Amino acid sequence: MTGRCLTALVGGYAAAAGAASLVARLLPIARAEATVWGMILSFLIFASLGLWAFHEPRLSRVAALVWGVAILCGGACLLLGPRA
Repeated sequence: MTGRCLTALVGGYAAAAGAASLVARLLPIARAEATVWGMILSFLIFASLGLWAFHEPRLSRVAALVWGVAILCGGACLLLGPRA
């Protein structure tokens, strides 16, 4: 249960933050608007991942998806660099 809670809270936060940063970086609109849309989307992602983490019976599947999304989004943000 501790692993599931940590994955849901910490991993969900990391995945939501990475996805928000990636959305803000990739949207072809003004920076401020892209950031707002990314933050709005991050609340939906965090809530969805948290609920799914406790619904899914296999912890390995939950951890793989949550931490995978966090690593992929964070890595993509690092590779893309700052917005010009």
